[in-house]
Amino acid sequence: MSGNDLHLTLKVWRQAGPNVPGKLVTYDAPGISPHMSFLEMLDVVNERLQEKGEEPIAFDHDCREGICGMCGLVINGVAHGPRRATTTCQLHMRYYKDGDTIVIEPWRAGPFPVIKDLVVDRAPFDRIIAAGGFISVSTGNAPDGNAIPVPKSSAELSMDAAACIGCAACVAACPNASAMLFVSAKVSHLGLLPQGQPERKARVLRMIAQMDAEGFGGCTNIGECEAACPKEIKLENIARLNRDYLAAAVTRRPETGSGGAG
Repeated sequence: MSGNDLHLTLKVWRQAGPNVPGKLVTYDAPGISPHMSFLEMLDVVNERLQEKGEEPIAFDHDCREGICGMCGLVINGVAHGPRRATTTCQLHMRYYKDGDTIVIEPWRAGPFPVIKDLVVDRAPFDRIIAAGGFISVSTGNAPDGNAIPVPKSSAELSMDAAACIGCAACVAACPNASAMLFVSAKVSHLGLLPQGQPERKARVLRMIAQMDAEGFGGCTNIGECEAACPKEIKLENIARLNRDYLAAAVTRRPETGSGGAG
């Protein structure tokens, strides 16, 4: 231990399974280096629990570089913690003070049931992508990079939307548990490019239909999603999604149904 180490109190959500009641459990966490990331701090706490023969805290993680979107934690009531445009794995303990109490919970949303402790089932996002978040048109061999002109403004907006890592902080932060920011980012990413045009109407109809089927709430433009997004996906994407959806709904064939192609 060094003189700069932190002595923290952690209140962590513990839940053995999806059908078992959970509760906040308090842990004493001395000797935490301010140079640790938040997940490294949890690693240290888990090592100490295992040394005492106790069950370690289950939490999602993978790349630990702010790319994969796995590390979803609500920290003191804020998705991914207090730092703007920062994933949980990028959050460092130097932003906390000695003696702080930190409450750590999983994403709170009906469509994301708790699997264990801080791990939730985010498979609904996978099903939304499978419903239309792709380009299925056969393009043959890879074309030349300059063969299809793309306006600079469209390319930039598309790449901004493509930055979404699907972490679901937008859902966890939204009082309605809406997935509109996530879906709008995926729709905008492809809908702004020439390659995405053939399936543009079908895509938005199918993805919105799947989003509704998963039980996500509606968007009421509160803006918590944008504030919590670690990649700063903008609300303007939701406006674009609404325009695309209305255009697709007006022109679709009557027999296609709500999830059909336009």
